[in-house]
Amino acid sequence: MIKLIASDMDGTLLNGRMVISKTNAKAILEAQKQGIRFMVATGRGYTEAKPLLEEVGISCPLITLNGAQVYDEKGEVIENIGIEKDTVRTILKKTRDLNLYCEMTTSHGIYSDNKAKRIESVASLLYKTNPDTSFKMAVVLAAARLEIMNINYVAEYEELLENDSIEILKMITFSEDGPEVLSPLADDLATTGDLAITASFINNIEINHIKAQKGLALARAAEKWNIPMENVMALGDNFNDVSMLKVAGYSVAVENAEDGVKAQAKYLTATNNDDGVAQSVLLALSNDMDQQLVSVPLKD
Repeated sequence: MIKLIASDMDGTLLNGRMVISKTNAKAILEAQKQGIRFMVATGRGYTEAKPLLEEVGISCPLITLNGAQVYDEKGEVIENIGIEKDTVRTILKKTRDLNLYCEMTTSHGIYSDNKAKRIESVASLLYKTNPDTSFKMAVVLAAARLEIMNINYVAEYEELLENDSIEILKMITFSEDGPEVLSPLADDLATTGDLAITASFINNIEINHIKAQKGLALARAAEKWNIPMENVMALGDNFNDVSMLKVAGYSVAVENAEDGVKAQAKYLTATNNDDGVAQSVLLALSNDMDQQLVSVPLKD
């Protein structure tokens, strides 16, 4: 029996318009009503994730920044796991040498040193996940969303690094050349041994402390609630979800997930645009999960 459900946001719980559908919200609220715990596990920061949940009336604990922060249902921080600042400086130098835009989420919020690049990165995601939307319109939509997300802008990141009261929790860098540029960088950063390198979309890599992973945070939450991992369902679409897919008794990939992510999941559900989360949540309310949520092998 499923007692805890954890869902990724972008590409999973959120549809192509980057909102939670009414169908997904209704299923989640019904699960909560019936006593199943629900939590979000996202690469987003709290200020980016919380408003989207509030729009559809969902209140739940959140694993944010890939596990670097955990919040309870009231919005209180339970955990912070940051990156050493000397390591942050090394990462910034490597991204600058490659002329890549990089932003960071801190214990004081999300920071960017280039507003135009920030808008462009969000617009690219909207454009590539919504074929019917022109890039020009995607830029307009991205700029409007950024006002809601409460992004902080600085001239230089060094002012954050010199402030002892600010902890760097996650860094994310973007390239429109995708894996061609980002994969070698990820491999290089991984050699430090103290970083977790993942991705939430083909045009980025996300950088966290090695102990800041969704799967580790999910396991700690389940232990706190005395829920065996065999009674946990995790849903995701990209490589920053793999750590929780590996530890959950019921690991579910949405149909639009990367093939490498599907290979780590026991079950496959509908796409994020077809309410795959709702489909899985409703099945979790039954006592015949294995009979109804049928595993679908990858095509050759």
